[in-house]
Amino acid sequence: MLLSPAGVDALRSALTRTGFTSHGIAERLGAQATAAVARNDYRAALLATGDGDPLGTLIRVFICAQTESEAAVTAALAPLSLAEALAGGLVERYGDGLRAGIDLEPYGEDWWVLADVPASARPGRPLHAEHVLGVGGATHTLIGATMRRPVDTALDLGTGSGIQALHLGTHARSVTATDLSERALRFAATTAALNGQDWELLRGDLVAPVAGRRFDLVVSNPPFVVGPGTTTHVYRDSGRVGDAIGAELAAAAPGLLTEGGTMQYLANWVHVAGEEWDERVAGWFAGTGLDAWVIQREVADPMAYVDLWLTDVGETADPQRMAAWLDWFDAHKVEGIGFGIVSLRRSGHADPVVRVEDLRQRVQPPLGDQVAAWFDRQDFLRVRDTEALLAERYRAAEGLQLRQEATMGDEGWGVDRQVLAMPHGLRWTEEIDPLVLALVGGADGRLPLRDQLALLAAAHDVEPDEMAEAAGPIVAHLVERGFIEPVSA
Repeated sequence: MLLSPAGVDALRSALTRTGFTSHGIAERLGAQATAAVARNDYRAALLATGDGDPLGTLIRVFICAQTESEAAVTAALAPLSLAEALAGGLVERYGDGLRAGIDLEPYGEDWWVLADVPASARPGRPLHAEHVLGVGGATHTLIGATMRRPVDTALDLGTGSGIQALHLGTHARSVTATDLSERALRFAATTAALNGQDWELLRGDLVAPVAGRRFDLVVSNPPFVVGPGTTTHVYRDSGRVGDAIGAELAAAAPGLLTEGGTMQYLANWVHVAGEEWDERVAGWFAGTGLDAWVIQREVADPMAYVDLWLTDVGETADPQRMAAWLDWFDAHKVEGIGFGIVSLRRSGHADPVVRVEDLRQRVQPPLGDQVAAWFDRQDFLRVRDTEALLAERYRAAEGLQLRQEATMGDEGWGVDRQVLAMPHGLRWTEEIDPLVLALVGGADGRLPLRDQLALLAAAHDVEPDEMAEAAGPIVAHLVERGFIEPVSA
C-alpha cells in the first residue's frame, strides 16, 4: 500500500472527520460551484473555501489542485502525520507549501479512490510509464454496463486504481484483482483498505495470474488502445498489435468463467477498408461456445483517435510519434476505430448466440440492467421453437411509440414509413410494415400469438400456416429487442 495500515486508518479518520466526501463537498460548495468543478472551473470553489478550515483546505488541495500552507494541510490531514503523508506520496512539497502528490477523489456516497494526478493537472510533466488512472469516461462506461446481480466470485482484470473492484465488492462474496503494474497494485490495495474492502491482488499480464481458475463474473477495462504494438504507458498500451487484446480476452473467456458466468470488457476494434467490422469482431468468438453481445458506442477517425491518446499522456508535441501511428493505420487500411462493450456468457448451450451491432443512441441507465435483460430474453428464445413461440401470449412494451412519415398527395396523406420506437430501455427504433404493426398493436396479452395470427391471416386472405411460418423469426427479433414481452416471463 501507499500508506501503512495505521496510516490508512488515520487518513480515513481525517476524511470522515472533515466531511471530505462527495456529499460533504457538494454541501459545502453548493450546486452551482459543484457543477462548475465538474467542468474543471474552480473559481467558485476557491471563493467558497478561502477561510483555511480543514474541509476547505482538502478541497483546495485535492479538488482544485492548489498549493496550501504546511500548517493548514497538516491540520486537515490529522490524525495522519505529515511525515507519512509525504512518504506515501499523498502530498508533496511545492514552492513554499504543499500540493497533492496523488489524486484523492471522493466517489459515490462514501468512497474514495486513489490514483495518479492526471496529465492536465501537471502540464509539461511527463506521465510515469506506470501511470495509474483515476475515474474517467471509460471507467464510468464499464461501471454502468456491468451486470450487478449477486455472485460468489468476481475478477477485475487490469484493476488500475481499483475502481471496478470497488463496485464488485458490493455484490460479490470475494473479489480478485490483477494488474501488470506493481505500482497500480499499491494504489488498488490502498483504495481497498481505505474503503474497508479486502481483495485478492495478483500481479501479472491479463489472465496469467489466475490461470486455471474460474469466476462467476469477470470485468476488464484493459489497455485497449489500437496501434503498432508500441508500449509507453501500461494503462493504455498492451504491447499487442492492432486490436488483438480484444480477441485475446475473448479467447481466454471460456477458461475463466463458471457455468452461467459472465465476462464484460471494454474494447477498441479497427474498421478496415473492404471488410465488415461486425463480421470481423464476431470472428473473435468463433469456437468459444459463449453467448456474445457486442455493442459499438462510438467510432473515431484515425487522426482524431491518435490525437486523443497522445493528448491523454501529454505527447501532443511529438509529431514523429503521431506520424508513425498514422502510417501504421494507413498501412493496414484502417478507416476508423470503434469503441464499445463486449458482454459474454457461458450458457452451456451448443448453439451460442452472437450479436455484434451499433448502439449509438442514448440508453436508459444503468446499461448493465439492459444487458442482463438481453441475456434473459435469449434464455427465453433459446428453448422455444417457432411452435412454442406462437403458443405464448405477448404484450407490447410499456410506452411503445409509433412514428409515421407521410407525404401529401392528391388523395390526402400517404404513409411512407412507419417506425416503432422504445422511449426507454435501449431505445431501439425499428421500421415495420403494416402486418408487423398489426401484430404488435394486437399484442395485449390476452390471446396466444397463433390465434392472433389466425385473425390477421383471415383479414389479409393468407393461409394461417404461411402467416405463422413467416412470423416466427419476426417475433423472435421483436422479443430480443424488447418490443414485445411474453406475458409468462
